Amino acid sequence: MKNRILTLGAGALALGASLFGSTEAGACTRVVYKGSDSLCVVARSLDWKTPIPTNLYVYPRGMRKMSSNVEGAFEWVSKYGAVYAVGYDGGVTEGMNEAGLVVNGLFCKGTVYDNEETSKRPPMSMSMSMFVAWLLDMNATVEDVEATLNEHAFSLSGATFDNGTVSALHWGVTDATGKSIIFEFDHGKINIYDMGDYQAMTNDPTWPEMRAIIDYWQKKGGQNTLPGTVSSPDRCVRANYFAHHVERVSDADMGVSIARSVIMPSCVPYTYLIEGEPNVSSTQWRSYAVPRDKRYYFEIVTNPGYYYIDMSTLDLRKGAPVMKLDTGKETRLVGNANHALHRTEGFTPMY
Repeated sequence: MKNRILTLGAGALALGASLFGSTEAGACTRVVYKGSDSLCVVARSLDWKTPIPTNLYVYPRGMRKMSSNVEGAFEWVSKYGAVYAVGYDGGVTEGMNEAGLVVNGLFCKGTVYDNEETSKRPPMSMSMSMFVAWLLDMNATVEDVEATLNEHAFSLSGATFDNGTVSALHWGVTDATGKSIIFEFDHGKINIYDMGDYQAMTNDPTWPEMRAIIDYWQKKGGQNTLPGTVSSPDRCVRANYFAHHVERVSDADMGVSIARSVIMPSCVPYTYLIEGEPNVSSTQWRSYAVPRDKRYYFEIVTNPGYYYIDMSTLDLRKGAPVMKLDTGKETRLVGNANHALHRTEGFTPMY
C-alpha cells in the first residue's frame, strides 16, 4: 500500500457533497467531552437543508472491501469491526471501530484537495463513500491514522458539478485515549493538527484560523459574553467554551447527557435555513461515540428519544454477518438498541 495515490471520481464527489456539504448547504459541529476515568464522548451534529436518510451498519472484521469501482481501485481486508453511519444507504459519513477510533467528516469550504503536481500522478482510486470506512477498518489509534496519511500521497479530485458544487471536507479523529487530531487538505498537502486542549470543531475557516478565533474569545472570557449566531466560528467558540466548563464524570450515560447539552447550543434549529450560506443548515441528527465503552449513540432530531449500539456485546469476528439498524423504521427507540439490528447484505457504495 506504500505510495498509493488515492483519487475520488465525480460520482463519489457528488455523494460527498450530498452527505457532508456543498456550496448550497452543509454545517456540522463536533465536540470532544473529556470526563474522568478515561471517559470521553465525541458528539457530532449533522446539518443539512433537507432530511438525510441515515442508517446504522455494523461490519465485522476480516471483510474484503473495494475502494471504488473504476480503474485503479484497490482492495483491503478490514482489521477491525466497526459501526458506520451510512447516508442514503450509499456512503459512510462517520463511525467508530472496535478499537475505539472515531472519524467524522465536516464541511469546510476552504478545502482544496489537489495541485498541479498531485493531479498528474498515477491514480489509485478511492471513493468518498468508502474513505471513512477505510480509515476505521485499518487503524486503531490517532497515531495509526497519522501514519496512514503521511505514508500515502492522496490526490482527492475536486472536480465541480451541479453548477459548481464541490465536495470540500475536513475530518476530526479521536481514539480511545481521548487524543484528537484534525486533518485538512490544502492544495495537495495534508495538514494534520493535534487538537491538544481544544475540544470543538465546526466548518470553515481552516483550523489555524479557527483556533485564533477561539483564542480571542477565551481571552474575553465566556462567562459574561459569547458569540451567539449560527455561523461556523460562533458555534465553535460556544461549543469549545462549554466543553471546558462542565463537570467531568465517569458514567457513560451521564457523559453523553453532558456532551449532548454542550453541543445543543451550537446546533442549528430544525427547519432554520439561510439561503446561499453553506455553513448554516438545520441540524438533522446527532451522534455520540464513547470509545472507552464501545457505545455509539444516535439521535434523529424529529424522534422522541435517542439510543445506542453496544459494540462490546456484538459478534465482530471474521465471518459474522453484517447488521443494520433501519432508522426510518425504528423511530421510537430509547437506550440499548442492539435488539433492533438485523442481518443484512450490507450497503451498496454509491461510488
